[in-house]
Amino acid sequence: MALIISAVFPIGVTILLMLGGLFLCYEGMEKLAHKWLPHEESDDEHKKKLAAATADENIDIKAYERKKIKGAIRTDFILSAEIIVIALGVAQGESLLTQAIVVSLIAIVMTSGVYGLVAGIVKFDDAGLALVKAGQGDSRFDGFQRKLGQVILFLAPKLMKFLSVVGMIAMFLVGGGILVHGLPFLHHLLEGLNASMGAVMTVMMPVLFNGGVGLIAGVMVLSIVTGMKKLF
Repeated sequence: MALIISAVFPIGVTILLMLGGLFLCYEGMEKLAHKWLPHEESDDEHKKKLAAATADENIDIKAYERKKIKGAIRTDFILSAEIIVIALGVAQGESLLTQAIVVSLIAIVMTSGVYGLVAGIVKFDDAGLALVKAGQGDSRFDGFQRKLGQVILFLAPKLMKFLSVVGMIAMFLVGGGILVHGLPFLHHLLEGLNASMGAVMTVMMPVLFNGGVGLIAGVMVLSIVTGMKKLF
C-alpha cells in the first residue's frame, strides 16, 4: 500500500509521515496525562478493580486481556506503518524497485529483530519463574538457577517501568522530529537557533527542540481528541 501511494500520490507519503508523527506525540502525551494529571480513575482504583475482576468467576479475564492486547496491537501496527513510511520517505527519489527492496528489508528486520526482542522482554519474567521452578533441587547448579530466577523476577518489573519511560520520551523525540523535518518553518527556526549556539548546545538543541515540539503537538492533539470524545 505504501509503495502504491508513493507511486501514485507522492505527497501522500509526507502526509502519512506527519500524521504518524502526530500520533506518536498523542500517544506519549496520553501516557503522561494518565500518569500525572487527574482523571476519573486512579491507578490504585484500577488495580483494585483488576484484582476484583480476577477473583470474580463471572468475568472472563481472557476477554479482558484480549481487549488490552488489541489496543497494543493497534498501536504497534501504526508505529510499524510509520517506520515503513519513514523508510519509504528516505528512498522516495529512487526507483520503484529500490523502494520495494528498502521497504522489504525494513519489514524483515522489524519482524525478526525488534519484535523478537520485544517478545523476549515480555517473556523475561516467565523465564525467571521457570528458572526458580527448575532450581528446586539441592545441587549447586539448582541453587544457581534459583538465585538467577529470583534476580530476574526482581528486575523484570523495574525493566518494564524503565522501558515504559524511555518509550514515552522516544515518542516525543521521534514524533517531534518528524514534525520539525516536515514543517519548513520549524526546520528553519531550529537552524536559526543552532546558528547562535555553542558547540555543545548545537548538539543538544535539536533533541530539546524536537522534544519540545513533540510535547506541544501532543497537548494539542490530546486536547482535540478529548474534546471530540466529550462532544460525541
